[in-house]
Amino acid sequence: MDSRIKRRAILISIAMILLVVVVAALGNFSRIKRRLPGEEAKEEAPSEIDALVEGDTEDGEAEDEPGNYAKEGFAGSDPSLQTGDDLRAFLRDETFFDRELTSYEKKLLEANEKSLYFVTTSVEQDLRIQILDGSGAVVTGVPFVINLKDRGSYKDQDKDGVIYISGLSAGEYEVTLTEASDYEVPKPTLVSVKDKVEYTAIPDITLLMKTEAEIIAEEEDTEQKDALEDADDTEIVDMRELGEEGQMGIDVSKWNGSIDWDRVRNAGITYAIIRCGYRGSSTGALVEDPYFRENMQGALNAGLKVGVYFFTQATNEVEAVEEASMAIALCRDYRVTYPIFIDTEGAGGNGRADGLDMETRTKVCQAFCQTVEDAGYTGGIYGSRNWFRTRLRMDMLQDHIIWLAEYRESPVYAGNYHFWQYTSSGSVDGIEGRVDLDISYLAY
Repeated sequence: MDSRIKRRAILISIAMILLVVVVAALGNFSRIKRRLPGEEAKEEAPSEIDALVEGDTEDGEAEDEPGNYAKEGFAGSDPSLQTGDDLRAFLRDETFFDRELTSYEKKLLEANEKSLYFVTTSVEQDLRIQILDGSGAVVTGVPFVINLKDRGSYKDQDKDGVIYISGLSAGEYEVTLTEASDYEVPKPTLVSVKDKVEYTAIPDITLLMKTEAEIIAEEEDTEQKDALEDADDTEIVDMRELGEEGQMGIDVSKWNGSIDWDRVRNAGITYAIIRCGYRGSSTGALVEDPYFRENMQGALNAGLKVGVYFFTQATNEVEAVEEASMAIALCRDYRVTYPIFIDTEGAGGNGRADGLDMETRTKVCQAFCQTVEDAGYTGGIYGSRNWFRTRLRMDMLQDHIIWLAEYRESPVYAGNYHFWQYTSSGSVDGIEGRVDLDISYLAY
């Protein structure tokens, strides 16, 4: 290349870089100015915006939607902090909490905290009403009272922000929240109660989900492996060479701690069934396994295929739909190719579902699997040989994937099964302590 042409190309490149820098500086001039010594952001909030924050529209009537404030104009005193119509964009500004709030921002935050609205769910002749604030959080610590027209009043006795009403006839009901001090109650809301279970995932199930920090895990997470009672001295605890007979896998939960998934893969494991959560044996709370996300991401990053399981303590089909909905919600962010299983076992004899009769327990498993399958996943049932023989109507569950737990050299279970958990005392590189070993006879 000619030296003059080369110099010209270099000069043009430098000029373009300087132009970009100047444009960027001009675009951020207002932000830079505010950070200069002696410069303070001016506090401005048009009077009509203030009027909307107080809850009135231009014609003097209250806004229909709690937290639905001015759709045009400003996000506080700094329009640059607004994104489109998002009046709360200033909350995402990294420097927001490092400066004094303007009067407008204070009013907007105050309005968010004091405005309430309902989220309602019906599965079968029931109604669950969740009371949320303007930021979308369930309001706890307040003994709210709900009035259901033509049915009476219902109080949130445990102050968890959720009121559950069963035994309702299908149809529409008007729901009203009685006055609550320091809160702006929503207008009466018309809700629908379903007649029959539709096995459809509950869209707002995340509002019911808890972490172990919110419960007493020692009292709630009490599942016991029923297969241990049936084990004999032929149980094999080593990994097996399967060839084309099946795929070697593991199932894990919080009890396995942190896992080195690359080492697990290198040891010959091809898939993992990961516990996503459980229903509390005592209170019935829906609880996420604290290692679920870590395990899912680690297994997928290592190249393993994954499925999940949920330890049930559902006592009816409605609760089974809730459990399936939670599993579905937790799986949405991951590529799940193996089934979503309902883990039906005992909880020490005192679990809320330990005394279910065979018919009810079977319906629980059916409802869970059907809900999972209607959401596009594969549903399955995990249980021990004795559990399948004495606690479930297996003839009614054959359309779903069966995961058998039986700890002996070869299963003696006479029914059909697609997965076999052959030991809970296995050892795999990358996992400290014992781990469950599984064989899948299906390819995913």
